[in-house]
Amino acid sequence: MTLVVRYLPLFKLRICWLITVSALVGLIASPGAVSLEKAAFLAVATMAAAAAASVLNHYFDRDIDRLMDRTRSRPLEKGCTPFAALALAALLFAFSAAVALWKLGYMAALHLMLGAFVYAVVYTAWLKRRSWTNIIVGGLSGSFAMLAGGAASPAGLSAATVMLAVVMFFWTPSHFWSFAIVHREDYDRARVPMLPSVVGNMRASRFILVNTGLLVASSFAPVINGDLGLVYCGAAVLAGAFFLYRNIQLVRDTSSILAQMNFRASMVYLGSLFAGVALDAMASWGVSA
Repeated sequence: MTLVVRYLPLFKLRICWLITVSALVGLIASPGAVSLEKAAFLAVATMAAAAAASVLNHYFDRDIDRLMDRTRSRPLEKGCTPFAALALAALLFAFSAAVALWKLGYMAALHLMLGAFVYAVVYTAWLKRRSWTNIIVGGLSGSFAMLAGGAASPAGLSAATVMLAVVMFFWTPSHFWSFAIVHREDYDRARVPMLPSVVGNMRASRFILVNTGLLVASSFAPVINGDLGLVYCGAAVLAGAFFLYRNIQLVRDTSSILAQMNFRASMVYLGSLFAGVALDAMASWGVSA
C-alpha cells in the first residue's frame, strides 16, 4: 500500500482521465454503433499510454519540479527513483501498445503512441524549456487521443473525429495559459517560458481570448458538415458563450482569481462539448454490446 501511495501521483490521473475521455469521444463521434467491448479496450490502452507519458513527464522535469512550490512534493522528489520511473513508463507503453494492436488496430495504436510521444518527448523534454509555443505543440497529445478513438471505430477515422481533434488542439492553449497565469511565479522561478512569463499576463490574456475565439468557431465545423446535430450545437453555443465571457473578464482583470475562473470555465466548456457529442451520437447510432 505504501508503494501504491508513493507511485500513484506519477500517473497524473486527472490528465489520464481527460485523455481517455477524449479518445472515447473520438470513438463515439465516428459513424456506427459503439461496441462496449472496444470502448473498454480503448479506455485501458489510452489510460496506460497517458500514464506512461505522465511518468516520463515527472522523470524529465525532476530538476525543475524541486524549484516550484506546486511540484515540490512530486514522487521523484520524495523517494521514488528515476530508474524505477523509467522502467514503469516502459512497461506501461508496452502494455498500451500490445492492447491497442490486439484489439484496436494498428492505426489506433499509432495515434496513441504519437500522443504519448508528443507529451513526453516533444513537449516535456524538448519544447517546454525552449519556447512559449510549447503548449501549442503539446496540445497535439489530446488531439492524437481523439484520433485514436476514431481510428478504433469500424468505420475508421471520420470527418467528425478529425474536426473534434482540431477543437481539442485549440482548447489546450486557452486551458493551460490560464493555468500558467495562476502559477506564473513558479514558472518564473524555474525559468520555464510559459506564455505569461514571456509576454506578461495582459498580453497572454489577449492571446487566450483570440485562441478561444478560434476554438469556439472550430467547434461548429461538425454541425456545418452535418456530422453532429442540435444537442451538440446547443452545447457549443451555450458553453462557447460562457467561455468567451470568462475570457473577456480575464482581459479586463488578469488577476490569479480571474485566471483560475477561466481555467475552470475551460473544463466546463470541454465537458459540455463532450456531453453534446455523446448525446447526439447515442441518439443517432445507438449503443451495442
